[in-house]
Amino acid sequence: MTLNSDFSARVLMHSDDIDWQASPMKGVDRRMLDRIGGEVARATSIVRYAPGSSFSAHTHTGGEEFIVLDGVFQDEHGDYPAGTYVRNPPTSRHTPGSQDGCTIFVKLWQFDPQDRIQFRKTMADTLPEPVGGVATTVLHEDTREAVTYSQLEAGAHMTSQAPGGIEALVIGGSLSIGGDVLQRHDWLRLPEGDPLSVVAGPDGAQIWMKTGHLPFAKPPVV
Repeated sequence: MTLNSDFSARVLMHSDDIDWQASPMKGVDRRMLDRIGGEVARATSIVRYAPGSSFSAHTHTGGEEFIVLDGVFQDEHGDYPAGTYVRNPPTSRHTPGSQDGCTIFVKLWQFDPQDRIQFRKTMADTLPEPVGGVATTVLHEDTREAVTYSQLEAGAHMTSQAPGGIEALVIGGSLSIGGDVLQRHDWLRLPEGDPLSVVAGPDGAQIWMKTGHLPFAKPPVV
């Protein structure tokens, strides 16, 4: 399966317009944003766990990165409430689920194969004082990519001309970009050379963003 696999193209996905699709595990559904592959895939998705649902234990051969959007995600390593950012690198293993239900934004098979850095962070914990109505903290940075979390006050303007492509998820509030409005859980991917320029809506905005990574996009190795 391929979905939004042309990384030279601009992609904007309004989450509420995407149908939920069942995963192989009962009670776990997903909204696919981009994908190369079948059940083993380089994939970006929003995944919804019904209360009491879970996946069986598995190893993330290509790594897994996720944000808890609502509810509490759980595995044998602990509880991950909304606002938590997690990186589980290649070779990591867990048994994910949610007792009360949750929704996560997740990226699979998008790590450096040699990456072994595993961590979790509460994204808002290290935000600095805002400058021009924008507060940004770096969640992760290496030679392939930079991952950030930003909070924008109402009407604040944020720009980026980062090389290597830009990807953004609206976690809360809303953004305007050109003639488009992005609401909660909407997703934007801009190709190499396409700058980002957004304005926060009347309730401000919270944004997760990744830059620099698109030149490394490739199918999973199986």
